[in-house]
Amino acid sequence: MSLPAATIVAQLSSLIGETAVIGAPEQMGNYLKEPRKRFHTGAAAVALPNSVAQVQAILAWAHEHRVGIIPQGGNTGLVGAQVPLRGDEVIVSLARLDRIRAIDTAAGTMTAEAGVILENAHKAAEAENTIFPLWLASQGSARIGGLLSSNAGGVNVLAYGNARELTMGVEAVLADGRLYQGLNSLKKDNTGYDLRDLLVGAEGTLGIITAATLKLFPKPEDYETCLVNISGPDAALPLFELLRARIGARLNAFEIVPHIGLDMQLRHGMLDRDPTAGPYPWYGLIEVSRMAGGAPGVLQAAIEAAFAQGLLDNAVFAESLADRTRMWAFREQMSEVQSKEGASVKHDVSVPIAAVPALIARGTAAAERLVPGIRAVPFGHMGDGNIHFNFSQPIGAEPKAFMAENDEKLHEAIYEIVLDLGGSVSAEHGIGQLKRELLVQVKDPVAIDMMRAIKTALDPRGILNPGKMLA
Repeated sequence: MSLPAATIVAQLSSLIGETAVIGAPEQMGNYLKEPRKRFHTGAAAVALPNSVAQVQAILAWAHEHRVGIIPQGGNTGLVGAQVPLRGDEVIVSLARLDRIRAIDTAAGTMTAEAGVILENAHKAAEAENTIFPLWLASQGSARIGGLLSSNAGGVNVLAYGNARELTMGVEAVLADGRLYQGLNSLKKDNTGYDLRDLLVGAEGTLGIITAATLKLFPKPEDYETCLVNISGPDAALPLFELLRARIGARLNAFEIVPHIGLDMQLRHGMLDRDPTAGPYPWYGLIEVSRMAGGAPGVLQAAIEAAFAQGLLDNAVFAESLADRTRMWAFREQMSEVQSKEGASVKHDVSVPIAAVPALIARGTAAAERLVPGIRAVPFGHMGDGNIHFNFSQPIGAEPKAFMAENDEKLHEAIYEIVLDLGGSVSAEHGIGQLKRELLVQVKDPVAIDMMRAIKTALDPRGILNPGKMLA
């Protein structure tokens, strides 16, 4: 049985100092309020260690007393992995571990602590004429540890991969306080199990990542960006295939957004003007990087070829940084604008790229049968098959009643289609506490057994993020 909250606060204070522990519930707000406001459980305490040694001390103590520990980065997670489930856990915020330890431009690596804000990692890389290409809407608050623990994706997965592929090595504190020192930058290291890949994406259930060696890439000289008008996902697929064949690895992003998303943003004043070439059912946001010495016009030539083949109907190119910023704002504000339209049911799913049109067509039809007047708002990463298949409430509906009546049945309908198409019910947001029961239903039973065996081996007392990922 866990210790009383007052005892937990007192013992943590003796370990890491009174100013590094929050015990008053009214002072924990920012650590408990996750973005979707779905989870509302309190915590026994919040600990704010300022060194790896302090993280080790906290976990050694927690292991001894069987106190649940919840690692937290920027608290931007969307499935509740970073907030309490029971109420007797201690949140361990990594915010104070925020140093860039080293940058090696020759090796193409940066070693950053878990509390480094993603945007600051971008700035540090760019100061050395390199980039760390993990880009997502929450980069001003998301922190490296949380991004790696959730194996974050973002808009550049097509060219650079997700967080796991951008990580060379990690340093992590294990459940009993031991330190795993895996911060290497070797491209080849065939010395047994890949423990880095085990910890990245584990959502803090196997250890607390305290630092990581990340991949850096040469900074492009410029970008070519355009918004194209397409009739729908069916038209997006052959266009993507043409672009990939002509541009290859320089194709950074291929995102699709329906017109309803543009209509919502303009109505709520989130865009200063329409960034598209004119009203159309769907839009594709395409971006290509141009490296130093590369000839400009690669994307324009590919778009002209697409016009010649009848694959699109209109296009507009970014002619300035302001144009490019506006185009990306259009894409990145899609989740935010839905909150202004009332309640919404959201899905982070992936299917094979060729199945994206079928997913959107079948999913939209199923939702409209279940909830007349519902507004489908699917958008996302056409280039890697990850679609944020969201549904806004019918106009005039009462939000709480809409969610109570429709949340579960819409999830069931969409997940059934996703699985039928050979997809995943969680593409980049993770499992957390939101999808832990679903995971057991959809994942191979042998895989679940293997995951539980690994969890038991590394965390035999079950103190690391209890109740998350594995039910």
